[in-house]
Amino acid sequence: MRKKIVAGNWKMFQNSFSIKDFIEDFPPLVADIDDIEHIIFPPFVYLNLFQAQNKIPYGAQNMHFEERGAFTGEISAGMLRDLGCKFVLIGHSERRHIFKETPEMLEKKILAALQDELTPIYCIGEKIEERRSGKTFEVLSSQLRDGLSEVRDLTKVIIAYEPVWAIGTGETATPEIAEEAHVFIRSELETIMPGISEDISVLYGGSVKPENTKELIKMKNIDGFLVGGASLKPETLAQISRFSVEEK
Repeated sequence: MRKKIVAGNWKMFQNSFSIKDFIEDFPPLVADIDDIEHIIFPPFVYLNLFQAQNKIPYGAQNMHFEERGAFTGEISAGMLRDLGCKFVLIGHSERRHIFKETPEMLEKKILAALQDELTPIYCIGEKIEERRSGKTFEVLSSQLRDGLSEVRDLTKVIIAYEPVWAIGTGETATPEIAEEAHVFIRSELETIMPGISEDISVLYGGSVKPENTKELIKMKNIDGFLVGGASLKPETLAQISRFSVEEK
């Protein structure tokens, strides 16, 4: 049975003081919510603050696909495990489009993460021009197959659908648009590895905020959220989590 997940991607925000406050304030706000897994992705330099606590699962926003070597500024999967990480984001739209990470690189990252027993949250999604030209499903299919074709057990991967046109723009996919994409993603996963698609969590990640959580989580194939700016404040993320308990 797939999990419900609410994950916060802090990108290049927060500082040591705000993070210490978050670590103290967030757990009591969701202490009574048993059926949702919470994950926080802080900037690399603050992973040690999460390592010092045991209430909030956490992961890294990125990693290199090599285990070691002369790669200045990079972090390996083994280093992340050494810091207590259990998860890693791979293929976020900002990594794809700003930092030009290729499908080949992303596939190597996923395989390296799994080798070191990290759970990848693999991000996929189309840009506005791709949606307008009717290529949404083509893009999603290509990204799924490029990243996952060599993975032996897809149940060890979490998928996050993040329509690029709905990230940081104030735009949000309607629940129906999001569900349509999620249905397609699950059907593609079934094609790649038959018999397991119902066991894979597929998250939505396009400008998630408390105001749209209730309607999105009602969709059958949306298993939770990858939250950006709304995850920076414990009260807001807790509200999203509480709304995510909505029964299907």
